[in-house]
Amino acid sequence: MSQQQISLPAKLINGGVAGMVGVTCVFPIDLAKTRLQNQRSGQQVYRNMMDCLVKTVRSEGYFGMYRGAAVNLTLVTPEKAIKLAANDFFRHRLGQDGSKLTVVKEMLAGCGAGMCQVIITTPMEMLKIQLQDAGRLAQQRKVTVLPAMKLGAGNAMLSCSYSGGPAPMLRMSAIQITQELLRTRGVQGLYTGLGATLMRDIPFSVVYFPLFAHLNRLGQPSERENAPFYWSFLSGCMAGCTAAVAVNPCDVIKTRLQSLKKSSSEESYSGVVDCISQIMKKEGPGAFLKGASCRALIIAPLFGIVQVVYFIGVGEFVLGQSPFNLYSS
Repeated sequence: MSQQQISLPAKLINGGVAGMVGVTCVFPIDLAKTRLQNQRSGQQVYRNMMDCLVKTVRSEGYFGMYRGAAVNLTLVTPEKAIKLAANDFFRHRLGQDGSKLTVVKEMLAGCGAGMCQVIITTPMEMLKIQLQDAGRLAQQRKVTVLPAMKLGAGNAMLSCSYSGGPAPMLRMSAIQITQELLRTRGVQGLYTGLGATLMRDIPFSVVYFPLFAHLNRLGQPSERENAPFYWSFLSGCMAGCTAAVAVNPCDVIKTRLQSLKKSSSEESYSGVVDCISQIMKKEGPGAFLKGASCRALIIAPLFGIVQVVYFIGVGEFVLGQSPFNLYSS
């Protein structure tokens, strides 16, 4: 794409297509990340990402890895569209004097994009996490019951009555969860963990967008041409991976705060500060890196795909504004 302004409809199409393709590719890893982040020290159901995925397929079937994907596929279009369009808008506004954007201005544009996207991100993540974590809770109840069964039928019955037993988990849809949250907590229920989401997404965008811009610039044949698609993909992967690992502690906090259903042995948190304090006290600083490798594996290809779709110009092609060009813009 050249330096001319891209129309808003094209940005929306680019963001939506990129988001849906990316989510479809990496969603099972995202499910593993959520479950690994939510399990407490001493109560591990899963040893690592592969163990989580294998156990999920065995207990819930292949499509168990895609629990909550419908929510993401529905809301990822506006989320990615807002994020990319907001970043472009702020970069355009900050560069109106015609000078090259400084790193500080690029970070400010990223900050603005991160603040805008949480309008969609917070409720999307809230619903997705409830659906993703249901399997872990059911699996944890089974682990609790099995040792008790070895002690005798009476003890097994007693254990089942308190832990919920190995009965099949109650499957709720995203619509049912939304209705329940609206009924019991109002609209603010859907925005539980908003502060933690801001704490994650603003720094992520501050790191990601400037880093991507600089990496991508290295592959440009000239000032007036954009980098070829493969360079945009690699730049998106590198920038996404770096930003994802950098903000992983914030992602752990957000996941814990947004998980409404917990086992009887799992603590609840009153807010961000209380969550940080309890994790540090009971699990140590290493707990803030839970799911970091999963998150890197999610974000790297996801944002690589996003940037490829965006820079190829799928939206422009659909609207008849420009043709595909996979090698240069």
